[in-house]
Amino acid sequence: MIRYNLKCHNNHEFESWFSDSKEFDNLNKKKLLECIFCSSQKISKSIMAPMVSGKNKDADLIKADRFLKNKKRELIEIRKFIENNFENVGDNFSQKVREIYYDKKNNKTIYGTTTQKEREELSDEGIDLLSIPWVDKEN
Repeated sequence: MIRYNLKCHNNHEFESWFSDSKEFDNLNKKKLLECIFCSSQKISKSIMAPMVSGKNKDADLIKADRFLKNKKRELIEIRKFIENNFENVGDNFSQKVREIYYDKKNNKTIYGTTTQKEREELSDEGIDLLSIPWVDKEN
């Protein structure tokens, strides 16, 4: 496992873990990486200090593995909560969120998917969205 400090074109900095350096390159090339703050897909590696480990290398790997499993468990719980309490509108999210936003009496909770262009258009209208990493429950 390798941790990278990442930066989007809007200068938001965040970190993420990858199985190796090639995984970052492959995901970035396919535009599968996204800024956790603004959802930009223009991601680059930021300057970072190397992690030097000595005799505790195995212990560090065990800690990292435990940390990642706990984070995955938390993300799966978030996913379950959303699936149980929100309506999945799928690809119609952009249209449905506008209907809710402009009908001030409507307090429906929904989730779905958008394209980057749709996200930008919604942002221009003043509609803020929250991106949540959608962790596969089975893998």
